Amino acid sequence: MPWDFALILIFLGVAVPLLGRRRVRQLLQIPATTKEDRLALYASTIAFQWMASALIFWRTSARHIAATRLGLAFPRPALTVSIAIFLVVLIFFNQLIGLRRLSSQPASAPGAVPQLARKLFPQDAVERLAFFALVVTVAVCEEFIYRGFVQHVFESVAGGATYVAVFGSAGFFALAHLYQGRRGLISTFVIGVLFSVSTVLCLSLIPAIAAHFVADFTAGMLASRFLKNAGDSVESNGSDPRTATEVESALILCA
Repeated sequence: MPWDFALILIFLGVAVPLLGRRRVRQLLQIPATTKEDRLALYASTIAFQWMASALIFWRTSARHIAATRLGLAFPRPALTVSIAIFLVVLIFFNQLIGLRRLSSQPASAPGAVPQLARKLFPQDAVERLAFFALVVTVAVCEEFIYRGFVQHVFESVAGGATYVAVFGSAGFFALAHLYQGRRGLISTFVIGVLFSVSTVLCLSLIPAIAAHFVADFTAGMLASRFLKNAGDSVESNGSDPRTATEVESALILCA
């Protein structure tokens, strides 16, 4: 494995999870976030993701790795479109079902992800516009990084073994979401496997990018509605107000 690829993998597997957990701890220590806090967080995340993607593209180009080998292609149009539609529908309805189910469940102890959702999701039109840019960035950049670069590296090291590439990519993707806890780690690993398989079948990142976008965009845009509904339900039946935060635990699947 080239030294620069090894350094990138170390950064993705060690530094990214640690930095993510550090940022989460900082967010959990403050009672609430302001509009400026959220916009600053969106902007810094967008900048970091594009810088990381640009660095990886530079190093893969320097190693004469064709863009098509990183999933930046559209060689199987019919299959790609079909799988993209399937994944988008699956992810969209999974989000809706999860939100509806959790909004009607009894209260339970809130965790880190619900608290983060309350502090990070957009709350007005300006924030929603910035959040849209964030979601586009995350969908494109993370899929290029994990389904394009990481998956290619594992496949190359394993001598073309597809299953090693799929599970290796999904593993690194899950580590990047370590801040979500054990349940989040498992869910993002499963989603990572699903997205990686779609990339293998289509030789393209398009289905994974589309599904990733829908997962995050649906969560951010529908969060306020479901939280309001959960809050109304709490007021009407006298349930523990922690129910509202539990609704949010379904929102972050692969953000």
